[in-house]
Amino acid sequence: MISRRALVGGIGAAALAPLVGCSRDGEGDVQQSDGGRREAYGDDESQVGWLHLPTGTPRAGTVVVLHGGFWRSQFGADLGEPLARDLAARGWVAWNLEYRRVGGGGGWPATLEDVAAGIDHLADLRDDDGAALDLTSVAVVGHSAGGQLAAWAAARPRLSPGSPGASPTVTVTGVVSQAGVVELARAAEEGVGGTAVTDLLGGGPADVPDRYAVADPSAWLPLGVPVRCVHAPADGNVPFDQSERFVAAATGAGDDAALVAAAGDHFTLIDPSSPDWELCVRSLEQVL
Repeated sequence: MISRRALVGGIGAAALAPLVGCSRDGEGDVQQSDGGRREAYGDDESQVGWLHLPTGTPRAGTVVVLHGGFWRSQFGADLGEPLARDLAARGWVAWNLEYRRVGGGGGWPATLEDVAAGIDHLADLRDDDGAALDLTSVAVVGHSAGGQLAAWAAARPRLSPGSPGASPTVTVTGVVSQAGVVELARAAEEGVGGTAVTDLLGGGPADVPDRYAVADPSAWLPLGVPVRCVHAPADGNVPFDQSERFVAAATGAGDDAALVAAAGDHFTLIDPSSPDWELCVRSLEQVL
């Protein structure tokens, strides 16, 4: 299991690499991960993903994995690799996506643009036989900050032309938010992650309301796709009531949404050996 001390104590993704099988060169550029095929969707070193093709009996659909870390550059796609490998072993195509983060060229609007471009890049990828991927069902599993990005990605078809991520090529058909920051405005006001939200968007809700109107998943309900919010009441990093309120609002708006209470904490959700990860997998089966 990835330790809480490693994540909370500010140890960067490079320090976590030995735990999850990623290698890096001397300048920190992500190179290769066990079992995943590195694919670039842009020119920046963070505009990459790792395609994990099924190693188990193939199942329908493709799963995008979005890591957390409060959108900060010291945390990277290393965190999503164990999940992507586990999903591939269960038979899914898994796309572990990296994106520019705050402190590394990210923030508004780059982080949103990268997630959108990375998901759309699935249309250009092929399996080892040269066949297109099955994109009839595309679910996004996102942890913490990745939960916000996952739910936001589902709202892309409704974004106004010219907005970051508008006019998707690949449509998200289901979301599993793992302790997601799915109410950005409230999270900013409550200081979830310290200044994480204001750093992402360049100010608070009163300062840049137009940015919150685009990036806050709760502003786009109903999303029109199945959503499962898996969250532990004991979570000490992202308040449980983020998911609780979001699901209540989503169901009230007519979405197929459900809150799944986990027994562990913020990090058991991304530990493939944890029962809480099994809750996430079962939720994924429901949204696919």
